[in-house]
Amino acid sequence: MIARAAHPALAYARAHRARVVDELKRFVAFPSVAGDPAHAGDVRRCAGWLAEHLRSIGLEARVRETSGAPLVVGRWSCAPGRPTILIYGHYDVQPADDPDEWTSPPFQPAVRGDELFGRGACDDKGQLWAHVKAIEALLRTTGRLPVNVVCVFEGEEEAGSAGLLDVLRRDPGEFAADVALVSDTPMRAPGRPGITYALRGALSLELEVRGPSHDLHSGVYGGAVHNPLQALCEIVARLHGPDGRIAIPGLYDGVRPPSRGERAYLARTGPSDRELLANAGDPPGGWGERGWTAYERCTVRPSLSVNGITGGHGGEGGMAVIPAHAVAKLSLRLVPGQDPARVDRLFRDHVARIAPRTVQVEVRTRFGAQPARMDTRHPAMRAAAKALRQAFGAPAVFLRSGGTIPVVNALGQALGAPVVLMGLARPRDGMHAPDERMHLPTLFRGIEASIRFLCAMGRDASPLSHESTR
Repeated sequence: MIARAAHPALAYARAHRARVVDELKRFVAFPSVAGDPAHAGDVRRCAGWLAEHLRSIGLEARVRETSGAPLVVGRWSCAPGRPTILIYGHYDVQPADDPDEWTSPPFQPAVRGDELFGRGACDDKGQLWAHVKAIEALLRTTGRLPVNVVCVFEGEEEAGSAGLLDVLRRDPGEFAADVALVSDTPMRAPGRPGITYALRGALSLELEVRGPSHDLHSGVYGGAVHNPLQALCEIVARLHGPDGRIAIPGLYDGVRPPSRGERAYLARTGPSDRELLANAGDPPGGWGERGWTAYERCTVRPSLSVNGITGGHGGEGGMAVIPAHAVAKLSLRLVPGQDPARVDRLFRDHVARIAPRTVQVEVRTRFGAQPARMDTRHPAMRAAAKALRQAFGAPAVFLRSGGTIPVVNALGQALGAPVVLMGLARPRDGMHAPDERMHLPTLFRGIEASIRFLCAMGRDASPLSHESTR
């Protein structure tokens, strides 16, 4: 049964839903795009707004400078003898890309039906907001929290978390806590909550191919000069084999496949191939490494994706040009047993072997992140599962995710504590896509789940001594 202190908090949260949405709309309106110098001021303004909001609900909050984007740090430390819960989230967002692909402008958040549309509405401002509003509900109704809390909200998760990772490396004790709580992951299905226990790592790269010193007339030089855009496509085409496997020698060395029991669990609880492809917008067919289901290809196996290619003329009409250079943006997702630095070296060696000698090739590394896996048996994970079941009226499913949250592995190592990934994103909420949205009934249930989880953690600190087997 939920702690007595939570009852008025639940009622408060339900009574103030309209204001919760209005405030979230103001939060989403900041174009806090990570890694884009043109939006550096927007990132900083968003940080200031968020810190002020945390102060307004009763936390000590500040904007903490880093070697990258600023952190927003909020604290409440008035529960001696109780555990400390670190709540992590990020206020930066992906670029909106072509505004014409959005039904409404990406940074003019709009409510249509039960959904709030806008870039970052789900990833991660809406999910982060659930915990901020849970803290507010508890403080406004009881005057205190059942646990100590430190909120760490960063502004460059979508660009690799360099600033926060640097802080954790230099001073791992700055954010000491017994449990870290993160909401930046998907649910199993609408109305079916999920707790992610494994994330893939990542390696983000740029591959540039250069040819002549300047663009050339394709009529005058076509057939005599190797087109850098064509050469780039030739290289990219050789990154996979016909069986869907990544064709980089040595890349699969050390990859730890799931056990037979885990594969059975994934098959029983995860999405079918048909469901996963439907959530992906119904492409004409599936694709990938043979011998694995679509869900397994997205979670327990490594992948390599071409995120974009630029070069030559992309405007209206034709242009008879051989471009001087072309660039591909690539991302690899890595699984336990793979190290980003080693995979980086393997990629560079492979490109050096297959690149035509008629062009110059450069590989640039943007960032790398380690894969992460959490212990589903830890009492904090079980408390989260119970809180979600009470809030959603359905049991939580433990999920693997193909995505990457760079800081999760670093948080677990720095804290020596479990990281609970309480997902509040529906599979079709458009994270990183046009018309990204936050499902408001899910947001409201997420607030309730957070209230219940914090109260459960405050009732009994003894389970936190459980030895993790991560």
